[in-house]
Amino acid sequence: MSVSPTQTGDHAVTRKNPLALLFSGSSGRSIGLVIALLVLVLVGIITAGDRFANIGNVLVILRLASIIGVISIGMTFVITAGGIDLSVGSVLGLTSVVATLSWVQAFADQSSWIVMVLIALLVGVAAGFVNGVVIAYGGVVAFIATLAMLVAARGLAELLANRNTQVLNVASFKAVFTANFLGIPVLIWIFALVVAGGWFLLNRTTFGRRTIAVGGNAEAARLAGINVKRHTMYLYALAGLTAGIAGVMMLGRTTAGTSTHGTLYELDAIAAVVVGGTLLVGGRGTIMGTVLGVLIFSTLTNVFTQNNLSTSVQAIAKGAIIVIAVILQQRLANRAPKKKDPEAPAPVVAPSRRA
Repeated sequence: MSVSPTQTGDHAVTRKNPLALLFSGSSGRSIGLVIALLVLVLVGIITAGDRFANIGNVLVILRLASIIGVISIGMTFVITAGGIDLSVGSVLGLTSVVATLSWVQAFADQSSWIVMVLIALLVGVAAGFVNGVVIAYGGVVAFIATLAMLVAARGLAELLANRNTQVLNVASFKAVFTANFLGIPVLIWIFALVVAGGWFLLNRTTFGRRTIAVGGNAEAARLAGINVKRHTMYLYALAGLTAGIAGVMMLGRTTAGTSTHGTLYELDAIAAVVVGGTLLVGGRGTIMGTVLGVLIFSTLTNVFTQNNLSTSVQAIAKGAIIVIAVILQQRLANRAPKKKDPEAPAPVVAPSRRA
């Protein structure tokens, strides 16, 4: 007896909704993001012509995406674990200020520009570590804890810089971070390295598997032997590290340190992560989806700039993209057929008793 496509069951649903099944998977979500990016590129070519379709403009888009992209990689880990970090933009500004303090620059001049990089990274990790301790061991909700760090880090940066812009005077630092390698700016290479490291860490290591497990069900992860509190602390320290890297990149791009660096970058990072397919509730994360999300927003900004459209219209378009992306994720996830877990234990059947 043949099974009709209208009958219930996994195979019937698959035959009935092949498109929904395709786009509900990780590869399907990536395909959707690639299509959206290609549509934006096509719009840019049609509306801006040669101003958009040239190598120089492509590098501009990638440079624009690089700093937000690095922050977004760290944010991907935090959100995959079911958390949130609103402080990364302020931490970026703080790291840029600390790295350009007069005594730091004087020491870097006498020794090496690497000193500035290390200090910026240490400041970022320290801020993330404080977030992690307060959240994991203090029991404070991530939203509140990182909101407090957002305010505190920005305030500390203003105090250290005395509300002034600190000019970068270390020539060796400028030479490295404003240079090109194989015709591509160093900032883009740094972004690529962070992406590769983040992908490997999330998909090929125990740390990544634990991150997904904590986001899926923290209590089940704890019962499975994962130290959830310690892992949470590490995740926020990782987010702080990426904010520190982004702070160094910002110094390379602007050659100045100021407390205003990174304003609202945390919102851009969260938007890129969500549009990329990482679930806000945790349990699923994708580095490549985050990269595509960052590229979509940076391309959108470039298209609007090339056509002399206002930033207000850009903000409206970004908001619409975020809402549409979240709605599509929810609808496609609900339509996807549920597959039986082959590793699930078989139900226990009580032995029959003879009369």
